[in-house]
Amino acid sequence: MVVLNKIYTRTGDDGTTGLATGERVEKWNLRVESYGAIDETNSALGVARLHASADAALDAMLGRIQNDLFDLGADLATPERDKPLGWTPLRIVDAQVTRLETEIDQMNAAIPPLESFILPGGSALAAHLHVARATCRRAERLIAQLAATPDEKVSAPALAYANRLSDFLFVAARRANENGAADVLWVPGANR
Repeated sequence: MVVLNKIYTRTGDDGTTGLATGERVEKWNLRVESYGAIDETNSALGVARLHASADAALDAMLGRIQNDLFDLGADLATPERDKPLGWTPLRIVDAQVTRLETEIDQMNAAIPPLESFILPGGSALAAHLHVARATCRRAERLIAQLAATPDEKVSAPALAYANRLSDFLFVAARRANENGAADVLWVPGANR
């Protein structure tokens, strides 16, 4: 259980922040950048959901994802170390990735295949989902970079979740655009 009765602590005034393990790192540390980008993705989803009232099923999926993103942030904020923690850290699991894949497949079954790249836009919900998708892609790049950093570990399900989520958000944006009918198509060289 998390209890936050004091919001500011002044401990970060020196440019550091605490990981869930208790260790202090710079606020620009790649691990902090990674879970910060996940937080931005979650915030973008919060804005997108303001426009999702007409699609209760999609809104419910987005709500589950927002919760998963807190799980992912907790996973990333708790690096695996040689020293035991004394508690079991929260980690993303394969079942969360599989659920995204299942939902992608279900949504995509009703959407015609793409014959062109699409521009972010269309409905307000689709536009906000595209912002969340682009933010998620940045988070994924940072998480991949963290995973490739010597002495840093990122679980395979955590990286897979970020990758699959950006795919989910792309398909969800197409769903929000009348299952692709209102997608805004890219016209190569249209303004030359």
